[in-house]
Amino acid sequence: MDAAQEHRDIAGTFTGRVRGVPPGGWDRPAPCEGWVARDVVGHLVEWFPGFLRAGAGIELPKGLPVGDDPVGAWQVHSDAVQALLDDPGCGGRTLSNPHIGDVPLDRAISQFYTADVFLHTWDLARATGQDERLDPDRCAAMLEGMLPMEAAMRGSGHYGPRVEVPGDADPQTRLLAFIGRDPR
Repeated sequence: MDAAQEHRDIAGTFTGRVRGVPPGGWDRPAPCEGWVARDVVGHLVEWFPGFLRAGAGIELPKGLPVGDDPVGAWQVHSDAVQALLDDPGCGGRTLSNPHIGDVPLDRAISQFYTADVFLHTWDLARATGQDERLDPDRCAAMLEGMLPMEAAMRGSGHYGPRVEVPGDADPQTRLLAFIGRDPR
């Protein structure tokens, strides 16, 4: 699957969770320590534009602040990322970053941003009482790709300590536990 279709699918699922937040749900605690549901959307809307600006000189349009309109802020952001990925020239562009080097833009978006949207779908769903199921094949593939990088991931400060789960746990449970979420 290409990066544009991957984002369309994953962001579409996340958008469903954003739109499904019940009244008063934006202030419910999220699985990420110190965050509420609104902060999950805020994280995605806020970190990625700077990553693109610094690495590829791309400015994404901004919606209203997440604090004022989390649904609208997400929609503007998600639509802008999708438009970037749908642009036929995207694959020929490069993102440069001191930590990862030069990477084709579409691959960088997939690897760093779309993967983050996928993982945070569970966080938002958990915080707001929605469907928490993630694609089991994608969970298994992500976990397999992350295992060799565990030391670097833990050292980044972006992931909590691994949570112990039974060895025969399903792929989603193993992935969530690996990134420091307690799936129970």
